[in-house]
Amino acid sequence: MSYRFIPTKVHGALDYIVAIALLLAPTIFGFADKGGPAVIIPMVLGAGLILYSLFTRYEWGAVKVLGMPYHLIFDILASAFLALSPFIFGFYDENALNVWLPHVVVGIAVIVVVIFSQPQPADPALRSTGYLNK
Repeated sequence: MSYRFIPTKVHGALDYIVAIALLLAPTIFGFADKGGPAVIIPMVLGAGLILYSLFTRYEWGAVKVLGMPYHLIFDILASAFLALSPFIFGFYDENALNVWLPHVVVGIAVIVVVIFSQPQPADPALRSTGYLNK
């Protein structure tokens, strides 16, 4: 049995849930008034996640041109950036856990989801051999 047990159908649903959570994170965790990278980064990454998910060749994609393996690469890069952003942009502050900790936790959690996600949809019609397929 493969360690990649999360089907793309589940991964896709998680994509949109995480994207909405990222867009709302500054309000949910109470740091919207902080401004700067702490607020902008999750919102830009959330919007980007919706965008590239809509273009992914999986069950939740609308346009279906981006292969799932490349979607997973985008996920890893965006999540690593999210998790490291408090340290890169200097908004890591032990007294403001509500600001930086969600970035780190969500970034790491998404990387774990990617590690366990299947790299291709079960439906052969949605499988890709390259990064862009029509």
